[in-house]
Amino acid sequence: MEYITLNNGIKMPMAGIGVFMMSPAEAEASVESALKSGIRLIDTANGYMNESGTGRGIKKSGVPREEIFLVTKLWPTVYEKETAVEETLSRLGTDYIDLLFLHQPTANWREGYRNIEKAVRAGKVRAIGLSNFPNELLQEAIAAVEIKPQMVQVEAHPYYPQDELKKILAGTDMGLMAWYPLGHGDKSLREEPVFTELAKKYGKTNAQIILRWHIQSGNVVIPGSKNPDHIRDNFDIFDFVLSDEEMAQIAKVNKNKRYYTATPEMLAGYARMELGPDL
Repeated sequence: MEYITLNNGIKMPMAGIGVFMMSPAEAEASVESALKSGIRLIDTANGYMNESGTGRGIKKSGVPREEIFLVTKLWPTVYEKETAVEETLSRLGTDYIDLLFLHQPTANWREGYRNIEKAVRAGKVRAIGLSNFPNELLQEAIAAVEIKPQMVQVEAHPYYPQDELKKILAGTDMGLMAWYPLGHGDKSLREEPVFTELAKKYGKTNAQIILRWHIQSGNVVIPGSKNPDHIRDNFDIFDFVLSDEEMAQIAKVNKNKRYYTATPEMLAGYARMELGPDL
């Protein structure tokens, strides 16, 4: 494993598993499998409605809690709820969260951030993150808050490497956590000739080459999978290093193409969207 050191001194694994779009039972099984395979970074969210399953998977794995870097996110409808963090801890079955994100940049993000700051001061959260914040609002948030954030989580992959955001982060020592690290399963991205050639050279899959590119670009990656073999494969990226020339070749596939863009209407909807049961 390789690690990133956050701007508050905490070390974080650079590869783990995400449980987006998994049922509670699926998240439980995937988390247990991942932890037993040696993965120590787990990413979930209120909005995934599988925090309880994630917590059960952690317990079933037998891996001590202190060895696990647990990440989750508050959903906009609970940003202003004083008990939001406590309820999240209860669902996960833990007494602290390693990294807690605001999931969406809705109008009430400031109230949500203050809630997380309180949890940091109380020892219930170790690091703060902002998810899906556009660059301008991210800069505004960094300037406005009392406890500076440690991480952003955004869509990032070789078709959309977040070059402009990286320039902003360079001045803050904040890290980048990539969702859709493989391009939302886009076959055209995965089968770009450069990845096929490098996969043959290193005896890896095209997906492993892309994930290795992320690591060397400084990105934390959280690919999701329900297949134990795929989970292990996504983690098997630390026994080779891409050369500077190969990294430069990969940079040429940038198409400034993203798979998700939140509209103002979508964000307004998120702020009203009540979550279903997390069983």
